[in-house]
Amino acid sequence: MLRCALVITFIHCLVFTSTQAHDIHVDPVNGSDANEGVTKPVKTIAKGLKLAQAGDTVHLATVVYHESAVFYNRSGEVDKPITLDGHGAVLEGSEPLNGAQWQEPAPGLFRHDNLLHLDDAVLQRWFFTFDGKMNHMGRTSKGTRVDFKKLEELQPGEWTYIKDPSRAVAGSQQVFGSFYIRLEPGRKLDEAHIAAPMRSAGLQFSGKNSHIVVRNVIATHVYNDGYNIHGTTRDCRFENIASIECGDDGFSAHEDAECEIDGFVSIGNSTGMCDTVASRTHYKNVFIKDCLGFDVFFVSHGDHSIENAIVESSAAHAVSIGRDGIPQDGICTVRLKNFLVRRVGGGPQEFRVSGGGKLEAEHCTIENLKIQAATGSDVTFKQCLVTGDPKPEMLISKDAKWSGESNVYDVTSLHVDKMGFTTATFAEFQKLLTSENGSVWSQDQPASAKAGADEKALRALIKSKP
Repeated sequence: MLRCALVITFIHCLVFTSTQAHDIHVDPVNGSDANEGVTKPVKTIAKGLKLAQAGDTVHLATVVYHESAVFYNRSGEVDKPITLDGHGAVLEGSEPLNGAQWQEPAPGLFRHDNLLHLDDAVLQRWFFTFDGKMNHMGRTSKGTRVDFKKLEELQPGEWTYIKDPSRAVAGSQQVFGSFYIRLEPGRKLDEAHIAAPMRSAGLQFSGKNSHIVVRNVIATHVYNDGYNIHGTTRDCRFENIASIECGDDGFSAHEDAECEIDGFVSIGNSTGMCDTVASRTHYKNVFIKDCLGFDVFFVSHGDHSIENAIVESSAAHAVSIGRDGIPQDGICTVRLKNFLVRRVGGGPQEFRVSGGGKLEAEHCTIENLKIQAATGSDVTFKQCLVTGDPKPEMLISKDAKWSGESNVYDVTSLHVDKMGFTTATFAEFQKLLTSENGSVWSQDQPASAKAGADEKALRALIKSKP
C-alpha cells in the first residue's frame, strides 16, 4: 500500500461520453448485495458488475477492496459500454497473515503447509509484504530467481518454501510444500504486519468481452498481473489506471485481446507491461518505474504501440521486442512515439529488438542503454536520440534490417555485424545501409535534427513524480 500513495495523476484525463442507463454503486462498508445498487449500494464489485447492462456505470467507493474485478463474457453495445469507474479505488490482492493458521515449530519460525493452491508459475512470482514492503527473496517473474533458501540459512525477516515431493499428485502441476517465515525469537506472527498475495489479478478479463471501459482503478499486491487480459476483447478501453507492486506484469494482454490504454502507471511490478500472442494494445501517457524483470516486453506476433511515455529503467531487462529462439507465428510489431527510456539503476542493460520483432520508433530518447538489433529484426529510427553517460554501444546484426532518418547517435561505438564505424567513417555507415539521411554521430545535436522525445512535454503530463 505504500507505493499506492506515490501513484502519478495525469493532467491528460479523457472524459468518456455515452448515454448511461443506470449508475450502480458499490460500497463494501455500507452496501449490501441484497440491494439493487442504484438507490442503495451493493457490497461487492462482483455484484455490481453482474447487475450492469449496456450503458451502465458501476461506481466504486474510493476505498480499499479485498476483491478482484472480473469480466467474463461481458458486452456492452457500441456507444453504450459497460463502465467500471473506480474513482481511485484500490484493488488489494494481499491479506494479512492469521497467526492461528500457522504452526510455530521453533521459537520465531512459522510454517504453513496449505497457504494457497500453488504451481511453479505462482511460486516464481511469490512474495510477502513485511510492514508494507515487498519481500521477493531475490526471486521475480521473468527476472532473477535464486534458489529458495535452506531452512537452516533463514534469517529474521526472511521466508522460504520447501517442497514436499511425497504429496505430489500424478499428472498434476500443483506443487505441495510449506512456507516458512522467520522472525526474531519471541515475536508473534500477528505482530509482524506480514501479508501474502492471495489473488492472482487486480482486474481480469476472460472469455469474450466487448464495449467495456475501465477507469480510475489501482491494482496492487496480486501474485500475477495487475491487469490480466485473456480471451477475445473488442472495443475495451482503460483510462487512468495503475499497477503497483504486482508479482508479474503491470498490464498483460494475451491471445486475441484488443485494448486501448490511456493513462497507465506501473511501479514496482516484476514487468511494467508484457503483451503476447496475437494481442493488439495501444498505450498513451505511460509512466514506468522500479520494475524488476522487464520494464517493457512485447513478444510473439501481436501489434502494439506506445505514445507519450517515460520509463525509468532499473529492471533486469529494459526494453525487449520479439524473442530470439522462440517460434513465431508472425511478426511482433511495435510503434513508439515520444517515448523516453532512461536507465537509472540495476546495472547496464539494452534496448533490444530480437528476431521476429519489428520496431518503428519516432521521436524517441534511449539513454544509458545499449542498442541491439538482432538477427531477423526490422528496425526503423526516425528523429531519435541515443545517448548516455557513459556513452552506449550500438550493434546491428548481420541479418537485421535497419533504416534511419534524422537521428542523433551520441555513442561510443557503432557496429554492423563485425564492421565497426567511427565518427570519421559515419558516412560509410550511411552508405552501407542506404539510409540515415540527416543523421549525425555527435554529442551536439544540430538544431535541424529535433531528435528525441519531448521530455518537457512528457513531464507536463504528470502533476507529481514519485
